[in-house]
Amino acid sequence: MNTLHIYLSNLKHNYETIRKQIHNSTQCIGVVKANAYGSHAIHFTKRLVKLGIDKLAVAYVEEGIQLREQGIKTPIMVFYPQIKSIPELVGADLEPCIYSRELMESFKLHLEAMKIKDYPIHIKYNTGLNRVGFPVIDVGWVLEKTKHPQFRLESVYSHLAISEEERPSPQSTLQIKHFEEIKKRYTKLLKKTPKFHLLNSSGVFNYPDLQYDAVRCGIAFHGYANKLEWDVHLKPVAVLKSIISQIHQVKKSSSVGYDNGWIAPYAVRIATLPLGHADGIGRHFGHHQSTVSINGYDAPIVGNVCMDMLMIDVTGINCETGDEVTFFDTSKSAEDFAKSGKTISYELLTGIGPRIKRVLHQ
Repeated sequence: MNTLHIYLSNLKHNYETIRKQIHNSTQCIGVVKANAYGSHAIHFTKRLVKLGIDKLAVAYVEEGIQLREQGIKTPIMVFYPQIKSIPELVGADLEPCIYSRELMESFKLHLEAMKIKDYPIHIKYNTGLNRVGFPVIDVGWVLEKTKHPQFRLESVYSHLAISEEERPSPQSTLQIKHFEEIKKRYTKLLKKTPKFHLLNSSGVFNYPDLQYDAVRCGIAFHGYANKLEWDVHLKPVAVLKSIISQIHQVKKSSSVGYDNGWIAPYAVRIATLPLGHADGIGRHFGHHQSTVSINGYDAPIVGNVCMDMLMIDVTGINCETGDEVTFFDTSKSAEDFAKSGKTISYELLTGIGPRIKRVLHQ
């Protein structure tokens, strides 16, 4: 009925494209949070491991545990571990990204209680994104804490707020300046220098001179890098398809959908598709904002998107019940469809619900 096709051959292409963008000595961290951006976390991650990814990263401990339970042994960073999840994190051999004093102290106490030493950690600094991370003024405090025998400092990193903005970007320039200052202090005061990383998917293309020791890629593996001139080097991994459940002949001036969401200006054919905002196609795609493809023709989504269904205008299109409908594919990408609803590919892809069957293509 509703299917999200995952083309792992396109993932391979994207991985190899990213590898060509970075130096041989630069590590590649594969970000597979949020069910690998709404695709299929296990199969997507296993393919990255097979391709040679250096390290993986997830948002929360539960995501890392899921990967471990499927036999994935590659090092896994956890970007946003919560204090209450520390025991589970250690039990699954996951690597925390420490971003606050409270988290640092709590993690140290747990390791001491468990008599664990030399545990791998990563330190996140807030250089301007203002989401999570130690402030730059905390460098001295953090440096002293990382010298404790419980810790083995693997990397120090930050995140650009607008990595895709055309250079020179005043905000990114300031963030880079802060990160360079942090790097200098670590290099000067520590005997063993950790790895440093700053770039996400967009940054890999926009700041090839700032690769440092590693880059973090998530959305680029799915075929998107937030600018058309970069996207053309990548291939979309996901294709979303549905079918026509029913077709109605609707008279002029009749309403379609909840709250009389659309009034037919003339006699029309309306097709109903069996997916809605519970499946990730939000109401913002309705009201002629977005179109789907049927038998080579575009059909607008009309009225309000329902929880489980949506309606499209197929007037003049040769189609019938059971015909295949495409929301996005390799030609009309998820980024294109997302823009029509005034959102981004990240939100669209990660919002594709569990009712939609994932179909894997090697």
